[in-house]
Amino acid sequence: MNPYCDPETGICTPSTIDELQSIGQNKLTGKTEIIYVGDPMCSWCWGISPALIQLRDYYRDREVGYRVLVGGLRPGGGDVWDDKMKDFLKEHWGHVTEMSGQPFGYKLMDLNEFDYDTEPSCRAVVAARSLVGDQEMEFFEEIQRKFYVHSEDPKCVDFYRSICEKLSVDFEKFKSRFESEDIRYETNNEFTLNRQWGVQGYPTIVLLHQDQLFMVAHGYATFDQMKNQIEKTIAEVAKEAS
Repeated sequence: MNPYCDPETGICTPSTIDELQSIGQNKLTGKTEIIYVGDPMCSWCWGISPALIQLRDYYRDREVGYRVLVGGLRPGGGDVWDDKMKDFLKEHWGHVTEMSGQPFGYKLMDLNEFDYDTEPSCRAVVAARSLVGDQEMEFFEEIQRKFYVHSEDPKCVDFYRSICEKLSVDFEKFKSRFESEDIRYETNNEFTLNRQWGVQGYPTIVLLHQDQLFMVAHGYATFDQMKNQIEKTIAEVAKEAS
């Protein structure tokens, strides 16, 4: 895990995926959208979460859409859970709190074993997408809160029961989708898609505008930094077209 998160840049770098699969339904839509590529178990994604919700809300009435694409930071996990790993996480999470103000709990460090597999939490976001309406970011953030603050395990399906209740989602419908092969496939497609786009770390925020992708932020950024970059990009594209 140590090489994958950088306290200086605010970027968590994903592991590679060896076999590319078809993009499926996750294609460019042709409209102007903010696309957030992140992973619920990426600590810098937890750090940037309040700013992203503010960004989504700011552009909600400005004809700019907002979409979440799950990144797949460490699908399959496999990192050794030892004192070295725990010390790294404690130090790294401290950097995120210092930069963003986001809280962390540390009861996870008391566990003798833990597999830092981020695929289930990403799959949960995909499974919930059609059930939560415009609250996808809230669902994403609640996963982060239960993991990072309350040290609960997102790999267990019952982890999501309270989140579903809070957001008025039918848990049994969510569970059925979460455990389905179709959702596993769709989740893996999103992992593949963001790598095909050239995304090399999370969080990454891009702007889809006039069928082109423009970088908004690569790593931790504030609301003002992201908004200013979006406004600058839209203005430059308009100027070039005139």
